[in-house]
Amino acid sequence: MQSNVFYRHIESPVGALLIAGNDAGLRLIEFQAPRHPMRRGEDWHEGDHVVLRDTQQQLGEYFAGKRRGFELPLAPQGTQFQCQVWLELANIPFGGTISYAELALRVHKPTATRAVGAANGRNPIPIVLPCHRVIGADGSLTGFGGGLPTKKFLLQLEGAMPRQVDLFA
Repeated sequence: MQSNVFYRHIESPVGALLIAGNDAGLRLIEFQAPRHPMRRGEDWHEGDHVVLRDTQQQLGEYFAGKRRGFELPLAPQGTQFQCQVWLELANIPFGGTISYAELALRVHKPTATRAVGAANGRNPIPIVLPCHRVIGADGSLTGFGGGLPTKKFLLQLEGAMPRQVDLFA
């Protein structure tokens, strides 16, 4: 089934972003976005849509320190398990962090830490579904699609920079 998806490129403090969505909701935020996104089975159009306007406005407010959460319709595309993990990300409060193991517990898959990490890494709507708030069990920053400097920036913006492990304590 083909569906129209609208996209636009926006600038942000973490670099160029591509945002995409349609009547179902926000579908995608990509870091350092390619100029011409293509997704199989869908008709992509660079242009205007209310979900893009709302996303751009709310991201601007977030980066300006005036927004702690997002009020957007979301339409991430993934497996049932991936969507379960992604939607649980929205329950991590602004200024907070959790480990991958804690995220696995929250989705009732306590032995699936690696699968949860893989789903987290495929999150199509970062920032809004805050995968940057998931950190290593030791408090270390681990992989992030936007790069570790971006993850650190976002956590600092939220006042959630995890404690650094002191190897000499």
